[in-house]
Amino acid sequence: MDKQAVLAAFDQQVRRHPTTDGRVERDADVVRTIGSGWTGVEWTSLDAARADAVIAAQVARFQGAPWEWKHYSYDSPADLPARLTAAGFIPEPSETLLVAEIADLRLDSTPPEGVELVPVVDQAGADALVAVHDEVFGGHHAAVGELVLGSDPATLTAVVAMAGETPVSAARVEFHHGTEFASLWGGGTLPQWRGRGVFRALVAYRAALAAERGFRYLQVDATSDSLPILRRLGFVDLATTTPYVHSGL
Repeated sequence: MDKQAVLAAFDQQVRRHPTTDGRVERDADVVRTIGSGWTGVEWTSLDAARADAVIAAQVARFQGAPWEWKHYSYDSPADLPARLTAAGFIPEPSETLLVAEIADLRLDSTPPEGVELVPVVDQAGADALVAVHDEVFGGHHAAVGELVLGSDPATLTAVVAMAGETPVSAARVEFHHGTEFASLWGGGTLPQWRGRGVFRALVAYRAALAAERGFRYLQVDATSDSLPILRRLGFVDLATTTPYVHSGL
């Protein structure tokens, strides 16, 4: 893989031209998304002379509600993280931007014995997905279930791994139509089911859906837990990404 070429394609196709069920706003050097699932700054092209003024303008734009500035390690200027922190943003844990060419992935699509992969198409499926996310990631994730049920399956779909009547893993995939990229989100497995190939099966399932729809690449913002697995499957590190969250106050 030509990492620089793929990163440039991701930046141009996905970050600069986001696909969303909400609204996309553009200034000369900023792309914002205002949606039901996520609101914030997707992309910027700033220099040191203008960065602080642009940051202040975004803070004013989003005043009144929490939002996120999605920063990537290649964004300019180099001290942008410090400028965001000075402006009242709180950084959340960083993740690794991984991309794989679907045709090159090393995948076995068969789930382990006794586990069935079930697409989320109704409230019962959404409840199962939320139950997994609540246990694996902590907190409350009812909004994710609402997002899945409220989305067009042509742009977002989710899957739950069921061991009998018990949901043991769940994940979703977003299809960025008009680009070469599909993205993987939310993959999480109950601790007692890890190490059995469930996560790998969910990646394979979603990769197959993306391939059927003609996408070339899969993109993931990987945590430290999933990073080693995804690298072994053939994903390549391109950058790091950090959510900077502002209270809106």
